Amino acid sequence: MSTRPDYSDEELSAWVDGEVGPAERAAIEAWLRQHPARAEQVRAWAADRDALRAACADVVREPVPARLAEAVWMRGDGAVSAPARRRAPVAAPRLAALLGWPASGLAAAAAALFLLGTVVGAVLAWQWAQQQQRRPATAARALASAAAPAPQGWLQRAAFAHSVYTPEPRHPVEVRAQEEHLARWLTRRIDAPVKLFDLRSLGFELIGGRLLPDGPGKSAQLMYQDSAGKRVTVYLRKPEPGTDAAFRYEQQGALGMFYWIEEKCGFALVGELPKERLLAMAKAIYEQDATLPAPSLTPPASAAASAAAPVPASPVGVTQTALPGASLPSK
Repeated sequence: MSTRPDYSDEELSAWVDGEVGPAERAAIEAWLRQHPARAEQVRAWAADRDALRAACADVVREPVPARLAEAVWMRGDGAVSAPARRRAPVAAPRLAALLGWPASGLAAAAAALFLLGTVVGAVLAWQWAQQQQRRPATAARALASAAAPAPQGWLQRAAFAHSVYTPEPRHPVEVRAQEEHLARWLTRRIDAPVKLFDLRSLGFELIGGRLLPDGPGKSAQLMYQDSAGKRVTVYLRKPEPGTDAAFRYEQQGALGMFYWIEEKCGFALVGELPKERLLAMAKAIYEQDATLPAPSLTPPASAAASAAAPVPASPVGVTQTALPGASLPSK
């Protein structure tokens, strides 16, 4: 257990960016497990970082302007490429002499200026995007339609929750699987049907689950473990109107994620497993979601009602993307 009272924003930011050593990383992760409010803050930073990278990806990939490329590739003797020699055969060497720099130094300066311009442009693009989000909904929709697709915020939270709780040796879950009220409790708290999926045929046993903060609402996490101690998690939440319902796969570092949206619940399967194994588990969850009875949100009216067989919820189709080998069977 970490006994340190607090970490500064700079230290936590370095942890998010992977700039700390293994010992420091382990200490911060242990501390975050004891301070859920700060863990939520750090999770938001990680989501902002990934959104910034996605928003500026096209800018970074833009080709270098021809004139700048010619200056950067100038040789130490002052010679330049043939097109540049035809336009200004001695301009660059004269400028280098005027500044008292070698020609190669001028090339390095040009490269540094280009890099600085790229970084500044990326920051300005991110600030502009943040301002657009605060404007009326019409402007926000226009920005979203022009932007490249990026991982949704709840997926970032699913990946972060997996990374925080799966390494925990003694308290990985809040409620153990052996406690019968687990599904009913989570269903009532997140206002979405939570079912305890059986993945034993795939080598994974349910450990239990926990309640998690999820932006303005709540979400649930179910954790499974195999005989070797490998863990995967299923993240469930009530979907927001307009959320993309497509069945998709994302890779975030070593973590793989399959996610999809049903009418009443969104699912994200997270784990450090090969894509094929995660796909098999995602199919099993998808198929069981239509056959397992949903926990009741209200107590039964009578003992007879309790004894009655529950009626499975009507299945809702999942919009599937053209993902090779990842098609889900029809329910």
